[in-house]
Amino acid sequence: MKQAAIVASAILALAVVAAVVWLYAPDKRRAALEAKYAGPPSEFVEVTGVRLHLRDTGPRNARAVLLLHGFGASLHTWDAWAELLSADRRVVRLDLPGFGLTGPDPTGDYTDARTVRVLAALLDRLGIPRASVVGSSMGGRIAWTFAAAQPERVDKLVLTAPDGFASMGRAYGETPKVPLSMSLLPYVLPAPLLRPMLARAYGDPATLTDEVFTRYRDMLLAPGVRRAIVARVEQSVLADPVPILRSIRAPTLLLWGERDALVPFSNAVDYTAALPDSAIASFHDLGHVPHEEAPARSLEPVRTFLAR
Repeated sequence: MKQAAIVASAILALAVVAAVVWLYAPDKRRAALEAKYAGPPSEFVEVTGVRLHLRDTGPRNARAVLLLHGFGASLHTWDAWAELLSADRRVVRLDLPGFGLTGPDPTGDYTDARTVRVLAALLDRLGIPRASVVGSSMGGRIAWTFAAAQPERVDKLVLTAPDGFASMGRAYGETPKVPLSMSLLPYVLPAPLLRPMLARAYGDPATLTDEVFTRYRDMLLAPGVRRAIVARVEQSVLADPVPILRSIRAPTLLLWGERDALVPFSNAVDYTAALPDSAIASFHDLGHVPHEEAPARSLEPVRTFLAR
């Protein structure tokens, strides 16, 4: 009996080791990722000690638009919009600190306040005194935080399914508890589990092509990014957004897919109730990232709004 227990324990230990080896996903080499994903017009600039991966396209003397991606994404999420907007706008987009080819912030500070300082310094470096700011999901929360903290720098605000209001298990003023699955992120990234998670961002999951999925996974495997993501989650303490939103004077457009499974469309009402000058444009068949799922159609109300 004792011998059988020992054998069973040994088999279990071997199974655990085999599972860890199978799931283990090391970071990819930076040089290889930059060769694949940072071709022209990408550039790298150092701002407040962070080496930012950015793209700055369109006429330099045109009105500027700053695009901020969501959690786990990169500047590539805006590819289609940037191409369309760059015809008559200066379009600046970047991998936010802790994501993509920007990678970790050497300060280890991933609070929204730190990101606001980085964005202000970036606009200073690029010689852009004022811009329209567009943010998706987490980037939307950063966008409205930036508009409240730097009102003179924001002429218009576009928020695509912005994060910021409390939800189940996420209250204001509380330090979040990092779940076990998140704490394992720096070591594992199984594609069969990641793909359905990413597919939830689309009204039609078939929109997530193999090419786009590979890019998302590669950006998560960029050096240090997964550890930075865990650090960001640990530092992500929500403040009640209503007083902050009420202070924003920039005209605001809320863009939302009604099939959003990540940030509910019902939140749009909370935003319009708090923002002094806001409107909603929604799409009944789209999900969390309308700019990826239907770029030309979702950009139409944004173009109209920016041209007002």
